[in-house]
Amino acid sequence: MIDIEFETLQALGLSPLIASRAAQLGAHEPTSRLARVIESQRDCFTVHDGHAERLARALPRLVQQLQAGAQALTIGDWVSVQTDAHEQAWIADRVDPVTQIARRANDGRRQPLASNVDTALLVMGLDADFNARRMERYIAMVTACGVTPVVVLTKRDISPDAQARIAEMSGRLPPTVPVLPVNGLSPETCADLDAWMRPGQTLVVLGSSGVGKSTLINTLAGAAQATGGVRMGDGRGRHTTTARSLHRTALGACIIDTPGLRTFRPDADARTLASSFDDIQSLATHCRFRDCHHEGEPGCAVVAHVDPDRLDNYKKLMRDAQRGELTALERIALRGKWKAIGKAGSQRARDKRS
Repeated sequence: MIDIEFETLQALGLSPLIASRAAQLGAHEPTSRLARVIESQRDCFTVHDGHAERLARALPRLVQQLQAGAQALTIGDWVSVQTDAHEQAWIADRVDPVTQIARRANDGRRQPLASNVDTALLVMGLDADFNARRMERYIAMVTACGVTPVVVLTKRDISPDAQARIAEMSGRLPPTVPVLPVNGLSPETCADLDAWMRPGQTLVVLGSSGVGKSTLINTLAGAAQATGGVRMGDGRGRHTTTARSLHRTALGACIIDTPGLRTFRPDADARTLASSFDDIQSLATHCRFRDCHHEGEPGCAVVAHVDPDRLDNYKKLMRDAQRGELTALERIALRGKWKAIGKAGSQRARDKRS
């Protein structure tokens, strides 16, 4: 059976639920131990068993098994590790994650970002990076994965429009989502985030490049990760962080750093994503018509109380999710429908001219 040192691994975020799942893994060699993936770079992983960290590779059998289920090993996974006669560590099995944040690539492939996460720190700068619509999409992504979102607005000390943007974000988002403006270099940031950094908790930091994710982690965990500046024109970063890594904080929590997100498509269906806009869902029950589309119908409670830009963002997210649920044949039929509509419109324009 797999060797599980529960008290030792608690410092890395091991919970009773994960331990019970790990105990159900099949029998392995006597050297099989439970460990956590603390860094991932393509096909090579760094794992920690509570005593020391070491490099490991996944057995081909496990890679094929995960690929068959559209899965892949990622940072935060709990795995069983074997050591061969040459002292090479091999990942033999993965414990099914309790939570996993993932996105869809442009070609539809599923890309896991982090596993077994309790809280997502959604980081956005109060400088040129500020974009409330993008933050709403981040919140929808992590909420759909069962992870608690916390909005962290950085660069409060250097942005001339900080107060106006903080007020805009706080007024736009539902009160259930905390909004914390911070100076990532200040030790006070640890106190601001204390409620989510209890021992045994795992956090992940998500955001675009240049918002100060690595700076924030350096402050929270005392790490020494490289940081970089941003472009003067648009405030974009230079992707200083190129690999996902897990760090332990002085308060006992684990925190995961990730590269900047360039593109984003949630890995969830429309109904699950809609639940992240709980204010819109709640108001929709008061609309006059049960099938109200919130597009100007009389008696629409949503249009009367929700910020128009937030409502447009909600509708766009729903359209994207619904398109993602279409089969290949349904996509072909939909393209054919709009192609026919376009041709009909062009023909009517030609008839009018003649």
